[in-house]
Amino acid sequence: MPASIRDVAQLAGVSVGTVSNVLNRPDEVAVDTVAKVNAAIEQLAYVRNDAARRLRAGVSRTVGFVVLDGQNPFFNDVVRGAEDEAFRNGIALLHGNTDEDISRERMYLELFEEQQVRGVLIAPHGDVASQLQRLRSRGIPSVLIDRFSGDGRFSSVSVDSLAGGRMAAEHLIGIGRRRIAVVGGPFDLRQMNDRLAGARIAVDEADEDVELEIIATEAMTVTEGARAGERILERPRRDRPDAVFAGNDLLALGLMQSLVVSGRSLVPEQIALIGFDDIPFAAAAAVPLTSLRQPSRIIGRTALRILLEESSDPDAIPRQTVFQPELVVRASA
Repeated sequence: MPASIRDVAQLAGVSVGTVSNVLNRPDEVAVDTVAKVNAAIEQLAYVRNDAARRLRAGVSRTVGFVVLDGQNPFFNDVVRGAEDEAFRNGIALLHGNTDEDISRERMYLELFEEQQVRGVLIAPHGDVASQLQRLRSRGIPSVLIDRFSGDGRFSSVSVDSLAGGRMAAEHLIGIGRRRIAVVGGPFDLRQMNDRLAGARIAVDEADEDVELEIIATEAMTVTEGARAGERILERPRRDRPDAVFAGNDLLALGLMQSLVVSGRSLVPEQIALIGFDDIPFAAAAAVPLTSLRQPSRIIGRTALRILLEESSDPDAIPRQTVFQPELVVRASA
């Protein structure tokens, strides 16, 4: 059985409080007493329970991260950025994937509350304001990831999806496309709604006649993108869009799988294709994918820094950090 702090105190002939002072504030203890306690620690091979000590002090060394879609490389990179920053600060990052499921999202938030983590990063699916407010009342701050905090109650780190959607549609219009489809969903995802709204602005402001249609998907996955591609290919060629803006790169890669790999349509000759996120697979696609790049690791690092600042200062004013996407043009559009 591992030695306890009481064992150390007994062997050194001092009180438990003195041992605690030697471990935490040795400069306040007499030199000879420090020497006796350290000798006892060495003889007993005592290892203090640092986690319990910090929990009693009210300072946890763990941060929770609730991830919207663990299969999306974009979120994996965001987690990596937060993890790198956490490591630099001696913090462990615990993360759970909700898979866009509200019940799983709620479960992870409750779990992190029970664990009394130092703070929570969350890429939310549903409305989590009441749960985050509960966490705050217990001294656990939170930062929204990939979601702008519209009411400013919580700090957030996001990318301007409205601007990204506008940039995508403007690029497609600029290369001569006039029948643009926006593929994505579900549209209760704020990011997807913003990307669609941005595309609509570009179409409304276009000098020439441009059509915009929505092809809804049940999720932002490769499988759903492939299904959307099949639905497009079921139409006569004259009724197909000549450009597609996909809500993320996974959808775009699924679309490319249907359109190109099947050999029934050419990208970009017949259908130009743009994604969003610029995940590593985008450049390696069958036809290198044009995409809106998000600074994923920077998002994670920035969010973790803000969270640690707020955990140290409960009166910190929430801040909204918004990065601008970058259009990366490749062969698909």
